[in-house]
Amino acid sequence: MSFTAKISLLTIGFLLLHLQSFAQCAMCRATIETNVSNGDTSIGAGLNLGIMYLLVMPYLIAAVIGFFWYRNSKKRKAKFTFQGEKF
Repeated sequence: MSFTAKISLLTIGFLLLHLQSFAQCAMCRATIETNVSNGDTSIGAGLNLGIMYLLVMPYLIAAVIGFFWYRNSKKRKAKFTFQGEKF
């Protein structure tokens, strides 16, 4: 199995099998406490999912850019190799 396939499989595994995180900002926490005191408990799960979505996006974009950069540099390096000699 190639290195790229292993990294891709590992990344997909981490994205699909994530642990729940219950970190919230101060405003989100205040909103949740107000809603819970009024009897609405369903908003908390949706808010936590939204926070996780916002947290993952910058790292995902950086990973995709890094992958394409690595692949492009590897192709460029292979292009300058001729019969075992590097130019």
